[in-house]
Amino acid sequence: MTQSKAGQVVWHDLFTPNRERSMAFYARVANWSYQVERAKDFAWGGGEKDFVLAQSGDEAGAGLAETPPGQSNGWIAYIEVADVDAAVQRVDTLGGKLIRDPFEVPGVGRNALVRDPLGALFGLSLSRHRFPVPRRQFGPEVYLGNGNDFPDVFYAELLGWRVSPKQDREGATLLGPSGGPVAVQHPAVWPISANAAWVPSIRVASVSDASRVAETCGAHPASVGGDRVARSQSLVLRDPDGTPFALGVESASTV
Repeated sequence: MTQSKAGQVVWHDLFTPNRERSMAFYARVANWSYQVERAKDFAWGGGEKDFVLAQSGDEAGAGLAETPPGQSNGWIAYIEVADVDAAVQRVDTLGGKLIRDPFEVPGVGRNALVRDPLGALFGLSLSRHRFPVPRRQFGPEVYLGNGNDFPDVFYAELLGWRVSPKQDREGATLLGPSGGPVAVQHPAVWPISANAAWVPSIRVASVSDASRVAETCGAHPASVGGDRVARSQSLVLRDPDGTPFALGVESASTV
């Protein structure tokens, strides 16, 4: 792990019931290309399996796989820590829950899956690959909970995050150990499940244009309290499989 990665979202996995459909959808919406790799010891069930890397130019920041047995469809964000095994020892005492014990992903790193005190699923990761933090493909992660509920102490103690003192009606910005934004907490009721959820923010040139393409390809608005989850710079939708994701504008540093 490099110091610049500490507390950053370094990877996303998408578990999908139809990988080809998901690939076609995100290629249209996000302009991603793909590279297929053959895993000799697949981390989600073992054996040889194809794993698809989603790329924007030469940046690879996500993987797509058919939903493994025992897992749910959806996106999982992985957040970098210095020691996965030490971090998971703190999860229960901080009010969270360990979902999958630390495991090795050959050639990639060491991961674990946890839920925070409000039930939001995410991964802890110690990456051992050449990929940088995927800032071209993804913006700050979006947290959807119940109104203003957010387990700030949990994330502060586990990841070194803090809530920015500058807040507005659209929610709080969460800052990583280096002081830069890593996530956004949205103050809306999230009705898709009883749990809170982390939603990836996919960078696009225009949120309005990308949302029109997405809805043409089978996406539909994510309803939160009867309205779309919308910020001035992002919008949350559900893809054709019902998986929530956000669209966010590209920043000057990624264009």
